[in-house]
Amino acid sequence: MKKFFLTFVFIGSLISAQTKNVTTSDVHWWGYKVAKTEASSHDGSVKMKSGNIVMKGNKIVGGTFVLDMTSINAEDLTGEYQQKLNGHLKTGDFFEVEKFPLATYTITSVVKNNDKMYPYLVKGNLTAKGVTKAVNFPAVIGINKGLLTLKSSKFSFNRQDFGIAYQSTMKDVFVKDDIDLQVSFQAK
Repeated sequence: MKKFFLTFVFIGSLISAQTKNVTTSDVHWWGYKVAKTEASSHDGSVKMKSGNIVMKGNKIVGGTFVLDMTSINAEDLTGEYQQKLNGHLKTGDFFEVEKFPLATYTITSVVKNNDKMYPYLVKGNLTAKGVTKAVNFPAVIGINKGLLTLKSSKFSFNRQDFGIAYQSTMKDVFVKDDIDLQVSFQAK
């Protein structure tokens, strides 16, 4: 009888969870030189290859986003300089996309946040270049007629934690360790 009850509870929890697939997304990044200022930065986008959100009722309980690192694109430059930076970002100096074409973010929980503009804190694990570390970010989350929207604040992670270590002759003195991201998507 006990075994039957546990099986029933497990199946019931699976039935009550719903998965929503990401239908549109925007992932924007910023990288900085020497001083973290707008004048000394590059910024651009990376495409989300796929994503899903696991919901129980109106609460996010999990999910995964897969980023296509081969799509990384600097948007503050054009022409030859843009092509050079895009190519450099894809090398072993940064994201090494031939070996690690994908990065993933797995949501472990979403909790209330004491910020009126971003009332939720998304907790999870980022995997880049084969390294997984906890990365959390504040977000606005809404659900309207079955459509889930999420927009994060601009948040930072330390690229050195993931082995994204540009080894210039000055040992990273020209490239700051912080990479900023802002993520927004809709899921249905």
